[in-house]
Amino acid sequence: MIRRCHLAGLLILPLAGCGPSPDPAAAPDPAVLVSVVRPQQGSLPQLIESYGTASPSANGQVTLSVPQPGQVTSIAVTPGAAVRAGQPIMTFAVSPSARASFLQAAEAFRVAQEQRRTTAQLLTQQLATRDQVAQAEKAVADARTTLAALQAEGAGAAATTLRAPFAGVVSTISAAPGDRTQPGQALATVARAGALVVTVGIDSALRDRLRIGATARLQRLDGGASSPAVPGRVVRVDAMLNPHTRQIDVDIGYPAGALLSGEAMRVSIEIGRASGWLVPHRAVATTADGKAQIFQVAGGRAKAVPVMVIATTAEQDAVTGPIEPARPSVVDGAYQVSAGDAVRTGKAP
Repeated sequence: MIRRCHLAGLLILPLAGCGPSPDPAAAPDPAVLVSVVRPQQGSLPQLIESYGTASPSANGQVTLSVPQPGQVTSIAVTPGAAVRAGQPIMTFAVSPSARASFLQAAEAFRVAQEQRRTTAQLLTQQLATRDQVAQAEKAVADARTTLAALQAEGAGAAATTLRAPFAGVVSTISAAPGDRTQPGQALATVARAGALVVTVGIDSALRDRLRIGATARLQRLDGGASSPAVPGRVVRVDAMLNPHTRQIDVDIGYPAGALLSGEAMRVSIEIGRASGWLVPHRAVATTADGKAQIFQVAGGRAKAVPVMVIATTAEQDAVTGPIEPARPSVVDGAYQVSAGDAVRTGKAP
């Protein structure tokens, strides 16, 4: 049935009836559904984050070489291979000239010994003097020293096998089969198992807050946040700036076998603990001017509370500020509400 309204003799057919229009300002505010938690006092670790790569420590690797010229005849491993102590790395043939020097020294030692025996017999027959016997003894000693030195340098054998000095990983192979090398040339490098470290650069202003033995967490960059963290400890803090990065180099040790050499890592080093109000990380919002704040529920409405973040983790923040412990803090929805907005509360997941 259509209602009719008469105004000044005119018949008006309204669409929805007669009467005053509703006042939009009188409509109740739409309440935002948020989840809340009660703020609690506690502490969180203060962390320094940096990035680095797993590599052998300065004193955790050995370079294999031969102090004689020669030729690499065969190689038994490849770079990156795990080796046990004493395992063959490569075979090396001493050059003919170095081998000849050893044989000459061995012959000189034999002749000196014969000469000493002869001189000693002549002395008993009073055909030689004691000075001559002393000279013969010195000749034997000199020949023995020369022979021992050549033997220690590897010239005593026509071929020698270079072996791993300990269990570890072959870092580099610097020669190929058939290569002729000079005395002392680096042929291979072996890193000790468990002697790998992650070296990171830290701002020099933070050096005084670092200490040997401080705990650290290492996260693989390739694996993302889902990869398990590896525990570590600070084992070295440099006392000088790295000339390339202009930062302090810090070595982080970790359990043997936990990482592979060359892996890129994100490192978090604990330098202390900060005490304050603990709130979920997603409860902290940022104002337009970059300041941090949280929202607490007071009388069904959101109240903005300025805070200062003093420590943070992936899940929680430690903050200071005029927080009311009896009022719940907004968690989910903190970025959707403004000060004074009506809210409906639920529990944080």
